[in-house]
Amino acid sequence: MAYETILYEQDGGVLTITLNRPDKLNAVTDTMLHELRDAFKQAKRDESVRAVILTGAGRGFCAGQDLASVKERDPSAGGFSYGEHLRHTYNPLILQMRELPKPIIAAVNGVAAGAGMSLALACDLRLAADTASFLQAFIKIGLVPDSGSTWFLQRLVGPTRAMELMLRGTRISAQEALDYGILNRVVPADSLMDEARALAAELAAAPTKAIGYIKRLADFAATHTLAETLEYEADMQELAGRTADHAEGLQAFLEKRAPTFQGR
Repeated sequence: MAYETILYEQDGGVLTITLNRPDKLNAVTDTMLHELRDAFKQAKRDESVRAVILTGAGRGFCAGQDLASVKERDPSAGGFSYGEHLRHTYNPLILQMRELPKPIIAAVNGVAAGAGMSLALACDLRLAADTASFLQAFIKIGLVPDSGSTWFLQRLVGPTRAMELMLRGTRISAQEALDYGILNRVVPADSLMDEARALAAELAAAPTKAIGYIKRLADFAATHTLAETLEYEADMQELAGRTADHAEGLQAFLEKRAPTFQGR
């Protein structure tokens, strides 16, 4: 599938979406946001896609919003306000990623700053090259964290560290991000994509519908009471119990063999 600012490449059940503006450290433009939304829409519709990798071309993951395009959205110039822009672009994309009933792995190959860090945080699992770095850059230009950063970051690292990262705009290394709980794994830069593909292949062979239900449950539990979550778990378990993959998993257990899940 051909896009202007991203690459969309599928190998078996694994789809790799690559932010592809390497000369700009993959800084985000409106075109990229539109193309990302389309790519994740296609990933949701395509039953052959069972896991997604999000990464960046060149030496950066994503430097955040392309600031050269910000003035075009100055209300005095007839463009969107900041709030309108977020509501029409980033916000739907972040929700789309969280609601995708398939696992998304961020393979962070370089700097992830501002909204670029938000994109990584919105993924389900995060691997990073040992040369990568993370930066809540918003405060540096007098703005507030957006694209879900305030929601994701506190849940990953706790309120104390999250507040310091947001207020100071401090750049942290991949190892620090791992220590803070932002990352699942740090790997040598030259093996990042091999590691990401291996993890994606493992998840692509898993019961895909159950993964989708787990994603829904995790987000629900973050903002609901224990009693409400217990009830929702029962609802999701009812749905999972009706899938072909559950039937296969149960049969494989009884036959003492490895299951072959089809994502159905």
